Amino acid sequence: MGLRKSLPLWLRIGAPVLITLILAFVLLPVVVVVLASFNEKALLTFPPQAWSWRWFERVFTYSDFRDGFRASVVVTFWSSLLALVIGTGLAIAVKRMAFPGKNILQAILLSPLVIPHFTVGLGLLILVAQLNIDRGYGIVILCHVILVLPFVLRSVYVSMENLDERLEQSAASLGASPVRVLCTITVPLLAPGLFGGWLFAAIMSFSEFTASLFVTTQSTQTLPVTMYNYVREFADPTLAALSVVYIVVTASLLIFANRFLGLGRILNIEDNH
Repeated sequence: MGLRKSLPLWLRIGAPVLITLILAFVLLPVVVVVLASFNEKALLTFPPQAWSWRWFERVFTYSDFRDGFRASVVVTFWSSLLALVIGTGLAIAVKRMAFPGKNILQAILLSPLVIPHFTVGLGLLILVAQLNIDRGYGIVILCHVILVLPFVLRSVYVSMENLDERLEQSAASLGASPVRVLCTITVPLLAPGLFGGWLFAAIMSFSEFTASLFVTTQSTQTLPVTMYNYVREFADPTLAALSVVYIVVTASLLIFANRFLGLGRILNIEDNH
């Protein structure tokens, strides 16, 4: 409070105004999409002259969307599960072990955060073409695992930073085997980070478009790719309605994770000292 009073008047007034303008700028497209999704006309216009739920009905009845949704569920389930298992093992190894090239390994594992996703998709497309490999679900899942793995690594690694190793040492000193310590002490304490990493991986995998466009086929195209193909042929508010469904589901999952797990514990290193 004292620091706030010591700031110049223009800064005390201007900072909240600037923050409000930035938030309005970020949220304005979302507001436009939400309102446009209720437009009764078949043209994507704003503001709507009449209101209707017809485009939400089309979202759930259009066959290509259903097929894309099923493909996305398959890819998301396996990619997030594999990323969780692989990412957890790698995070434990990076945190607990010392070996040559450790920093290089970390840089490689986190590189999908800075490398454009289309580069990963195009690289896999060239690779499977050179090796004459069928572009089935396996290639799509591999692509998504590469892209979402950094989110699992970050989440689990931060949870391990918050883990009190003395609890594991106490269990081991009382005669518990390494496997028993892992199952009864380590994994339960890491549960928020494990679930948070899986949740972010699932959301990112389900929403991934850029790389998926290169590695999917007609039989494996995910929902975002289906949406892209749809917008090339139609200009009605159906995609606006589908975007609203995306926003509501994603926001609900994040609110649930924050309410019952605490995203602050997952995304930030707490001071335990």
